[in-house]
Amino acid sequence: MTDPTVPQIPSLEVQGLVKDFPSGGLFSRTSVRALGGVNLSIGRGEIVALVGESGSGKSTLARCVARLEKPTSGKILLDGVDVLRRDRFSASREYRSQVQMVFQDPFGSLNPAHRIEHFLTRSLEIHGKAHKGAALREQLAALLQTVGLSEDMLSSYPHELSGGQRQRVAIARALAVEPQVILADEPTSMLDVSVRIGILNLLARLRDEQGISMLYITHDLASARYLADRTAVMFAGELVEEGESLELLAEPAHPYTQLLVSAVPDPARSGSYDPEERARLRAAVMKSSSCAFDTDPNQRCSSSEPVRHQVGETGTHWVRCHLYRPQNASTAHTVAPSTALTETQAS
Repeated sequence: MTDPTVPQIPSLEVQGLVKDFPSGGLFSRTSVRALGGVNLSIGRGEIVALVGESGSGKSTLARCVARLEKPTSGKILLDGVDVLRRDRFSASREYRSQVQMVFQDPFGSLNPAHRIEHFLTRSLEIHGKAHKGAALREQLAALLQTVGLSEDMLSSYPHELSGGQRQRVAIARALAVEPQVILADEPTSMLDVSVRIGILNLLARLRDEQGISMLYITHDLASARYLADRTAVMFAGELVEEGESLELLAEPAHPYTQLLVSAVPDPARSGSYDPEERARLRAAVMKSSSCAFDTDPNQRCSSSEPVRHQVGETGTHWVRCHLYRPQNASTAHTVAPSTALTETQAS
């Protein structure tokens, strides 16, 4: 039994992760910074949602953790071991089996020339987990059953399945190698609204029954609130706020998080947010300053990097912003979303 008094090593952790992409041509030395020293941890059996606008760096972070992109600097720790230092040039097969990725487009991630049986068998064979003969067939059927599909789909081609079924196959392929961490990059965004809740419930069940840790990347704050234990907000390649999902989305402390929450349709909140204030926040994007989200007329954002401030009494919610003041945080342009989340909203 785990001793609750002993600090647990996170299942996956990134420390000071930086990713620069070259720009300006073949012989240019200029670059664009996609990640600016990201620190994020995922506990065992925990789902962490990563939210933010397109271009904020969410998918780049996932691709770096999956070793599909090479970070410029920083650390990626799996069970406390720095895998970038252990496997400098490419990810080991062991790491690939422990950290799996589910991509946004379920059709693009499955080769249309092969049957479903091929995708699952190939994963098992590469990682030395495939059985022989009839036992292999039972193994494949069990994988499909785990994700809510029937055995007869093994002989189907990807184009013969719906979008939701294809995404379940992609999840089954990731489960085939018994991963410790799944990186789910917008796994529901290309699916019909009616089937999204089924994928979210599947991910939650995998966490609860198999103890799989997950990084859930999404634009959808409602699904983050529904599924994730914690939510981290990313802007311009940096994390600006993090906390337990219910608390963070009910009391957003950073102006950018408030902007994201205000964009969620909610009839109960109609007219509660000043359009001029929202326009001012939106115009703050990507200024040349120490803080990318520069909204401070007193130039503090331009002169120094914001430090972390604890929000509330739990100690799990923090924000990086010069404008945050604990004594009046609850009244300073804070927009609280609706407290009720139905399955329709989550989908």
